[in-house]
Amino acid sequence: MKITFPHMGNVYLAAKAMFDGLGIEYVIPKQNSKLSLELGALYSPEEICLPFKIMIGNYIQAIEEGADTVIITGSCGPCRFGEYCEMQMNLLKKLGHDLEFIVIDAPKEIGIRELFSRVNKISSASSKNKYEKLRVLFDSLRVVKLIDEIEAKAHYLAGYEKKHGECKRLLNRCKIDALKSNNPKEMIKVLLNYRSILDKVEKDKTKDPIKIAIIGEIYTVIEPFSNLYIEEKLMDYGVSTKRRLTPSWWVKNTTLIPTKLNSLDIRKKSKKYLPLYIGGHARECIGEAVLAYEEGFDGAIQIFPMGCMPEIVSKSILPKISSDNDFPIMSLVVDEMTGEAGYVTRIEAFVDLLERRKMKCTTLA
Repeated sequence: MKITFPHMGNVYLAAKAMFDGLGIEYVIPKQNSKLSLELGALYSPEEICLPFKIMIGNYIQAIEEGADTVIITGSCGPCRFGEYCEMQMNLLKKLGHDLEFIVIDAPKEIGIRELFSRVNKISSASSKNKYEKLRVLFDSLRVVKLIDEIEAKAHYLAGYEKKHGECKRLLNRCKIDALKSNNPKEMIKVLLNYRSILDKVEKDKTKDPIKIAIIGEIYTVIEPFSNLYIEEKLMDYGVSTKRRLTPSWWVKNTTLIPTKLNSLDIRKKSKKYLPLYIGGHARECIGEAVLAYEEGFDGAIQIFPMGCMPEIVSKSILPKISSDNDFPIMSLVVDEMTGEAGYVTRIEAFVDLLERRKMKCTTLA
């Protein structure tokens, strides 16, 4: 067994920590790039959404390095993501690749026994005892929580930093150093060190930066390549950003679903505009938009792949939230044909709009 998995933000760091700890062979796909997207788009159905195409590119590149097993998370309700596993298996078989797919789905959907059976397929390849396996699992969860905290802190502090670009530099260096580690404990130590360093970043107390919430479809807001590195661009502009959807948020939310205690704040705030789950993370998008307004953010940017049905519904609701609260929200649709020049122009125009609004409010005050 030689495991691989699709890229989605910082998941590769937690996966590395886990497989290093378990002593299981794995392949981290090459970082998402134009080549991986072109590979995926070449073999994928034209009308399928962007995440599917990028994932196919990840698999093909990992297969070239010997991968024979794919781990992927399960469905988000009535969304095409729920069919990814079967579609991707069939597509790869037609290309002559016979991979085993292990789908980690919510216990509510497949039952706790089936979930344990699928997890056992992975852990049985390890020579570690049960106690050691559990320690590795908890360490891996801590890794993803820590890197998500570090990333969130860097994105938000970028608007306040005294030395421009320091947060971005530290974040990138943190990921490089974490990837060099050989076991979960070592990676945790690296991450704790960078979290401490970020806490000491010198801030300019006179700054009152633009604050933007990043909302939308989970893959395209988490995976930087798919959104053309929007958070990095906003860091360069001196904007503070916040994104609630992270890999660690997904783990916590999925675990709490059976208890109905998941994302209580988001569900409460979305109730007025979208009281039901309609698939994907449409309800989260709506709730996050309301929360961003109430938390004093200057605006929000929704990002989703072309054809994403749940987010199309969200997009139709967001103008109502915007008008009710005088809260600017911009929607960005991405696919393999998205041109970076036009994309950047829209982002810059939105930031300029928010700056002018803030300046006007300050003058009137």
